[in-house]
Amino acid sequence: MSRRRTLGTKKKVALLVSAAAVAGGGAFVMASTSNAAQSPQTAAESTVCQGLATALGNNQRFIEGQRSAPDAQSAARIANREAVIAQIKVQQEASGCAVGESAQDSQAAAGQPSQAASASAPAPQAPPAGNAASGQQVCNGSTVTLSGEAGAPAASSNQFPAGTKLKVTNLDNNKSTTVEVTSVSGSCALLNNAAFEQVREPGKFLIRRALIEKVG
Repeated sequence: MSRRRTLGTKKKVALLVSAAAVAGGGAFVMASTSNAAQSPQTAAESTVCQGLATALGNNQRFIEGQRSAPDAQSAARIANREAVIAQIKVQQEASGCAVGESAQDSQAAAGQPSQAASASAPAPQAPPAGNAASGQQVCNGSTVTLSGEAGAPAASSNQFPAGTKLKVTNLDNNKSTTVEVTSVSGSCALLNNAAFEQVREPGKFLIRRALIEKVG
């Protein structure tokens, strides 16, 4: 009688082990599927990632320009922009984007200019924006993103000299900010973090519908 009970107990244990193995296998498959679903998004797949990739590309181009034509302040400017790039990469990781992807990378992956990169470049038929009169709309069609730089609200530009004042309006929420250009970048108007916060929509790193005016 005791022997029958022992055999019955062993069978139950074996069945429980088998069930646990099956359950464990299922959990492993589910975990693998979950991890695969969390693969980093590219600029082409996410507006947030596109904005960050554009900001990264702008800073990379600025560094390249400083290295190709250095002056007494180039080393300091490059160090500053490298710190900005490091911060953008932190934001890319936090947003689930491909870390280190720039506008140039997304352009190469797609085989054609990305929408953000194309929009940030000045239209070839437009007159130089730096010659615009005060109060005139400039950089028609340009998108606006952030540089990742800290400090008081400010902007950088590839068309306006330092000291120029620009009013940037986000037409999607009608928020505006007026900032002074303090440095050079790879786009018409690149806002630092503080300025971008004044006009951004929650969770977005790119303003597609922007009105940019030279006001001083």
